[in-house]
Amino acid sequence: MLLIMLAWQGVGRAAVVLEPGQSSRPITSDMQYLHDETRQQGLDDVLRLPGSAWQQNDSDSFSHGYTNDNWWLRFAVGNTGAQTSRLLVELAYPVLDEVEVWVLGSNNRVDAHYRLGDKQPFHERILQHRFFLIPLELPPAGEHMVVLRLKTTSSMQAPLTLWNERDYHERDQRVLLAEGLFFGGMGLMVLYSIFVFVALRDRLYFYYVLFVFSLLVFLASLKGLSFQFFWPQATQWNDRVLIVTLASMMASGGLFTIRFLRIREYMPRFFWLTLGLVVMTSLTVVLAFFMSYGQLMQPLIVTAALSCLVLLGGGVWRWRQGDRSARFYTIAWGSMLLGGVVLALNKFQLLPQNFLTENAMQMGVAAEVILLSLAIVDRINEERRQRFRAQQNILASERRAHEAQYKALVAEREANELLEQRVHERTEALQIANRKLEELSTSDQLTGLRNRRYLDRALQEECCRCQRYQHPLAVLLLDIDHFKRFNDEFGHDVGDECLRRVGAVLAMEMRTPIDHVARYGGEEFCVVMPETELEGARIVAERIRSAVESMRFTVGDRVVPVTVSIGVASMVPPDEDYSREMLKKADVMLYEAKAAGRNCVMTPGRSGNRA
Repeated sequence: MLLIMLAWQGVGRAAVVLEPGQSSRPITSDMQYLHDETRQQGLDDVLRLPGSAWQQNDSDSFSHGYTNDNWWLRFAVGNTGAQTSRLLVELAYPVLDEVEVWVLGSNNRVDAHYRLGDKQPFHERILQHRFFLIPLELPPAGEHMVVLRLKTTSSMQAPLTLWNERDYHERDQRVLLAEGLFFGGMGLMVLYSIFVFVALRDRLYFYYVLFVFSLLVFLASLKGLSFQFFWPQATQWNDRVLIVTLASMMASGGLFTIRFLRIREYMPRFFWLTLGLVVMTSLTVVLAFFMSYGQLMQPLIVTAALSCLVLLGGGVWRWRQGDRSARFYTIAWGSMLLGGVVLALNKFQLLPQNFLTENAMQMGVAAEVILLSLAIVDRINEERRQRFRAQQNILASERRAHEAQYKALVAEREANELLEQRVHERTEALQIANRKLEELSTSDQLTGLRNRRYLDRALQEECCRCQRYQHPLAVLLLDIDHFKRFNDEFGHDVGDECLRRVGAVLAMEMRTPIDHVARYGGEEFCVVMPETELEGARIVAERIRSAVESMRFTVGDRVVPVTVSIGVASMVPPDEDYSREMLKKADVMLYEAKAAGRNCVMTPGRSGNRA
């Protein structure tokens, strides 16, 4: 398959391309960035800078926390096909204030210039979408340089992805359907709670409705849905809505907690702490209309995290005091807190930007709303049970004859509940023990990698799957060079440490979670890589060989070189029981690598590669 091998002038990196049949590709790790602390540089200024002034973003994410500086990004996009390619560059972070885009042709000619960002009215976007989309049309064998200038008072993040235009719109329909189901389901729960509030006139339900509604608006605004569908012209309000809804959420959540857990009655000191947090967050709602996003969001995130911890602590304490409803409440706030902490750590660039960190709040919210609904239902049931007990006490004088029978029934019910609880606990303990036993039976105790038993099973399963779908399967067999002489000279304890270090290098160098790495036996290791052609397997093997060779291994004050020989085999398995043959072929290549002088990689039809 033809690849664009010539880098764009001045970038020093190959252009980002979509291979035939590939619908999308992340750009973030292929782009370069420039931090403009002066905020004065323009396009001509940054284009005149030498290549050394740009930094390569080798990470899968681009996140630099809260900053008011300008950040310049650039990357090249190419077309290797024989037809014109219609592509989209997706910037999936809708709360950036200013996004200015230049699409450059040859000799830095500006072919297109766009102004985006949530400071612009929504209709001014080149493509009407909740995220920032940049259209590209590349002729056959054509390339474009894309330069972006970003500025925001929110967290500086730039998740960039190159998409085939048609595939993106098809995928976006499915995403919108999922979002619609989530927000529709949450909206129905809000509507139901409103009816309950109107019927019962209990402020508890009003606080709950305000809390869930604030949550939904906060999430919708964080994902750009509110700006697209509800206030596309209100840029000033859109800049404040995250502050208002997050603060309102914490204030109403605190009031809900005070009333639901009866904090003032059972925990008077804790009541004043909770009330103080409610006042602080309520004050933030007012300040949001007079202060900037950047001034309020960081302290608000800290206050919100503290509020979640305090409210969670109140639930735990009431649970320990015997409040049955507090168990649902505690688990609900725990889910919310976990999602909020993950999102906050992501915004402060302490966690990478990915699907889980970006959607942690939404997942935590869904769990919390459902569990809080269960908590309210349990609270109603508990009140009914209390009224029932009161009625029983009133009628006790008339039912003395049945008192013994009633006590027996209660004792039997409690005994059954206790028995069910113990059976459940024992079952969970047994399941945990079985999982630990399975883990121990398939792990190598010295290196921490998987063992031969696991490898045989995994290789057989991958062989069956790859044979069924006619996909390639690669096997790497590694052997530490002169390990017997190493053991004889330094002793088995040092040899064991060498095995652990090599195993750690193997675990670090694996490209994807679908690859399997195991200790094959003695000083031999094996790597199974599904969906991998021979050339790709050779590249991975060479990377492993180089990493082991570069490993600094010392014995006392002496640096001892450690190298490995690697045999590689890759093919589409001809039948489902071809796993042993794959190992034999890799073993033959390993033997040839050792015969070729060791510290090299040997593949069928190729001489060994050695540094």
